[in-house]
Amino acid sequence: MDILGLLPSFGGIIWTALFFVVALSVIVAVHEYGHYIVGRWCGIHAEVFSLGFGPVVYRRPDKRGTVWQIAALPLGGFVKFLGDADAASGKDGEAMTGLTDAERRRTMHGAPLWARAATVVAGPVFNFALSIVVFAIVLMVNGTAREPVTVDDLIPLPAQAQTLESGDQILAVGGTQTPSYEEFFAAVEELPVEEAISYTIVRDGTEMQINAPYPFPPLISAVQPGSAAMAADLQVGDVITAIDGAPVSAFKQLQAMVSASDGKVLLLDVWRPGAEAGQGEALKFSLAPRSVDLPLPEGGFETRWLIGMTGGLMFTPATESPGVVAAARYGVTQTIFIVKSSISGLYHMITGAISTCNLSGPLGIAETSGAAASQGVMAFVYFIAVLSTAVGMLNLFPIPVLDGGHLVFHAYEAVTGKPPGDKALRILMAIGLAVLLSLMAFALTNDIFCP
Repeated sequence: MDILGLLPSFGGIIWTALFFVVALSVIVAVHEYGHYIVGRWCGIHAEVFSLGFGPVVYRRPDKRGTVWQIAALPLGGFVKFLGDADAASGKDGEAMTGLTDAERRRTMHGAPLWARAATVVAGPVFNFALSIVVFAIVLMVNGTAREPVTVDDLIPLPAQAQTLESGDQILAVGGTQTPSYEEFFAAVEELPVEEAISYTIVRDGTEMQINAPYPFPPLISAVQPGSAAMAADLQVGDVITAIDGAPVSAFKQLQAMVSASDGKVLLLDVWRPGAEAGQGEALKFSLAPRSVDLPLPEGGFETRWLIGMTGGLMFTPATESPGVVAAARYGVTQTIFIVKSSISGLYHMITGAISTCNLSGPLGIAETSGAAASQGVMAFVYFIAVLSTAVGMLNLFPIPVLDGGHLVFHAYEAVTGKPPGDKALRILMAIGLAVLLSLMAFALTNDIFCP
């Protein structure tokens, strides 16, 4: 990646860094609060709750004796419990010496095993809970499409007569009944790409047949952060009218032409809607599709050439707010999908099935956070939920200094009846820190050198 590519058009590297810090701070605060509050419930005293590392910018003790502080380097955080030697919860042997049984019970290293394990696992669990709640809220704000397919707003298209109207209910497309969205999409897949398609609709209580444009024009409904489309400054609402001079009338034609490009530079003719209805301007863009490894619903990955845009219908569907249970179910499903896809991705990178460039470091994550923020509040909030899931999963890896490493130590203690020795713990923690720093350095190298 060219370092200059890290200067997005929406505000430069300072803007990118700001949103990265905001996203990371929210996720770290939730993670560390999980450790803190569950530790408190379990009778373990927290001496310090820090958001950030390094020199302290602000601190305030509370009535329980915990110091809440903000430090100068906003790249993480920690909770230091009584008896900890450092932010990684190493044992402070000197501080533990001479404590009474009641005092030892309030330390991280003298509390019962169940209390220590619950406190450790609470951080990742709170990250997953944040993701579930955010995904659910996003769904409730955006709503789910109402069935049967109902037109809400019409999207501007170039030189096409739009005969659908707001409020129309679509009962059939091309002669195929479409009582649900699933059947609507299946029917569209079978349609030939033509300028006029037959629709059976209900308008103002009357069923009628009309001809209207193909349902899925080559319209951009979303631009993926860090993609070729975003780098080229393509925007939501743009319509691709031709690729290398060949006319494009449907999004699936666009997909086929990009997939067959083998990564060569494409010349796109684009119609961008103007401020007033019916107006627009013709633009040209050059971009090269990028090879992307996409997770499959059934597991595994598929490598495809993509330019990083999502298509959409020629109208905005009418929506309705889902119930709390349905929204929560969606949040859980999304979180589980991200975890499964991430684990599958790591496995396939280790085995060499997909490129290790799929592993992003701090620069790549910062760029993505800024790009998500440039697309609006909901896109940025959604990104925070995705990143929170990733952070929760990463912390469960069985690497000493991470929560997963501490859980391995607790499991060892549960089996043997005693914790690992202090010397062994120090060695393992040093090894874990070296592994973690190596992974971070590798990911940072990916950010700089991967395309």
